[in-house]
Amino acid sequence: MQILTQRFTTPHNTAPFSQIKLEDYQPAFEANIAAARAEIDAIISNPAAPTFENTIEALECSGQALDRLSSIFFNLNSAQTNETMQKIAQEVSPLLTAFGNDIALNEDLFKRVKTVYEQRDQLNLTAEQSMLLEKKFKGFSRNGALLSEDKKERLREIDTELAKLKLTFGENVLAETNDYQLHITNEGELSGLPEGAKEAAAALAQSKNLEGWLFTLDFPSYMPVVTYADNRALRREIALAYGKKAFQNNPYNNTQNIQKIVALRHERAQLLGYESHAHFVLEERMAQNPERVKTFLEELLQKAKPASEREFAQLSAFAKKLDGIEQLEKWDGAYYSEKLKQKLFSLDDELLKPYFKLENVLNGAFTVAEKLFGITFHEVSNIEKYHPEVQTYEVRDFEQELVAIFYADFFPRKGKRPGAWMTSFKSQSIQNGINERPHVSIVCNFTPPTPSKPSLLTFNEVTTLFHEFGHALHGMLANTVYPSLSGTSVYWDFVELPSQVMENWCYEPEALALFAHHYQSGEVIPQEYVNKIKESASFLEGMATVRQLSFGLLDMAYHTQATEIKDVKAFEVAATERTALYPDVTENCLSVSFSHIFQGGYSSGYYSYKWAEVLDADAFEFFQENGIFNKEIAERFKENVLSKGGTELPMELYKRFRGQEPKPEALLRRAGLL
Repeated sequence: MQILTQRFTTPHNTAPFSQIKLEDYQPAFEANIAAARAEIDAIISNPAAPTFENTIEALECSGQALDRLSSIFFNLNSAQTNETMQKIAQEVSPLLTAFGNDIALNEDLFKRVKTVYEQRDQLNLTAEQSMLLEKKFKGFSRNGALLSEDKKERLREIDTELAKLKLTFGENVLAETNDYQLHITNEGELSGLPEGAKEAAAALAQSKNLEGWLFTLDFPSYMPVVTYADNRALRREIALAYGKKAFQNNPYNNTQNIQKIVALRHERAQLLGYESHAHFVLEERMAQNPERVKTFLEELLQKAKPASEREFAQLSAFAKKLDGIEQLEKWDGAYYSEKLKQKLFSLDDELLKPYFKLENVLNGAFTVAEKLFGITFHEVSNIEKYHPEVQTYEVRDFEQELVAIFYADFFPRKGKRPGAWMTSFKSQSIQNGINERPHVSIVCNFTPPTPSKPSLLTFNEVTTLFHEFGHALHGMLANTVYPSLSGTSVYWDFVELPSQVMENWCYEPEALALFAHHYQSGEVIPQEYVNKIKESASFLEGMATVRQLSFGLLDMAYHTQATEIKDVKAFEVAATERTALYPDVTENCLSVSFSHIFQGGYSSGYYSYKWAEVLDADAFEFFQENGIFNKEIAERFKENVLSKGGTELPMELYKRFRGQEPKPEALLRRAGLL
């Protein structure tokens, strides 16, 4: 346990994974919570009058060992979990929630913070100090410090229950993903599937001592089936299984969890004096309120819906002509989209994948970062990993000063949740004159290597890698004093700007030439393929936009409507009916595995992907006008966006970088929707 309660003696203070035993976690959490409580008590009992230093900075510096432990434990609970870890998570989450509430609802502590806040105009604070003070004050006022005792008690109960429900929600989705397998013994059923996908399925079957081929609901296994399998019944079978996750008559059904989460969030918001959970959340976002979000989504929907309906009609006619399909269903979408794309652009993922060997794409992302921001990546073996597949890097600037530690974890496995994300094992901050550099990680679920081929990425996986790498750069290039304002600790509708803007380099010939080389011949990707990638970038963009908007509208419906949700499926259908193109599938439900809003931090925030797309399209136009590797523009982006974290209001930072507010026309131009 002791190792988790003190600073590590490892290289760069990195997490000593091999020395951590599962039984260490619970006592370490208890010890670190006790230590953090003692730090809070010291602030309250300080006889000196409250000042920025002895109250606000002291509060910011408290609980750092606990924060470090939490980041290690919960990151591993997402990337390398097991039943024991999940049990520990269920036990420590209420302890952490109770501790958080004990701080947020502590009257004596709040009095000291309030005293400093009321003197703020006389304190001559820097912009970052002002933001920290504002955040600390709101951390109390927005979390119950002004409530009566009985309401504070109810708030504690709600927060404890919500913490457990969110964990259970995610565990159920993971369990359903792990429980399903599609076992095929007749190769004839796999007509249309690429050799690489078949080889991966054969290797998976072999690993389980089975004959033939095995497919799962992990994205690299599921996606080739629905995209390429000529057998419509096979596509339907796995698509139904994917859509049924956590919506079946078994212990993993998430419908009641959603009903409870939504009701508790609404009750919590009302306790705190807000109309709805969305009103509470959006007060601390660029968008500010639900009305503005709804207007934003509606305006985009008006632009995109006619295009989506034209595209759906085109796709339906194509499927009918090709295979006599009378009604296009959800399990047909990816298959006929891919066929139509091949017909229109003579381009398909199997043609492109040989040019996107994972190692080359990763090195390409590194080279782009070097050209833009002057940092280099060096793989090292002296930093511990939590799994043998993880790669570890020291990131340095041109003076060879350490910028960050970078972990990369790319392949699906049991105990790793689906999807792709960036996270951090240690935040950046400046303490006692030392710039503590961050430890940043990206976690993905890409197509693994097979006995005969390296990991070859689809173009979608290439953009996913660049997306998560953009988040990682936001964390790695952070340069702020306070950890709670560092890196990706920004308004949620600003956090996707660095990630989404990085995806743009994947479409540029100048950038592709750096990494898109055939894995066997070394030949650079042909210019005609590059042209086709760019041409096809807006292929079926209306449908894709409307799909994203449906998620945003569903999220806002859950978190603005006060009515009790009696039927999750019916609620979902009603909230998304204006965006529906395909017929509804009765036995499927998106909400029950919508982890972004029910387990992750995106509740009332899913719109932020589209919001940030407006920012990223506008920002990248600035690069395009001046050269995509223009050092001056890159430096402005680094200085005003990447390094500043949440130290200032995002729109001010954006305007300082761009010289103006973002214009939505840039996004509509890029998407071909103007």
